[in-house]
Amino acid sequence: MAADVRSEVSGPRAFLLGLVGFAAFETAVYYLLRWATSGLGEQNQFQAENTIVRNWVKTTAFLLGHLTLVIIAVLLLSNQLPRRYRSQIMPWFLLSLLVMFLLLWPLFE
Repeated sequence: MAADVRSEVSGPRAFLLGLVGFAAFETAVYYLLRWATSGLGEQNQFQAENTIVRNWVKTTAFLLGHLTLVIIAVLLLSNQLPRRYRSQIMPWFLLSLLVMFLLLWPLFE
């Protein structure tokens, strides 16, 4: 068989490596974006003068930054990984979109 036609399935080792890479990527992106958006929004969420506008700017900047970094990572990985591992990229991408919204909670605590 030709090298392009092989139907090798990636095993549990590749999944665990993907999981570790995903966790490391999400952690690094969270702390990078938390630092980048630290001057935006209100620090005390329970004060009387707290407006939604400043927090909305921080939320939007965080979501757009996260989405940009995730899309860059997907493009780089899909170009660099061997073909048999490329099928794992899309589930990690979709999980990252979900995690993006869950990371808003610790961002505002």
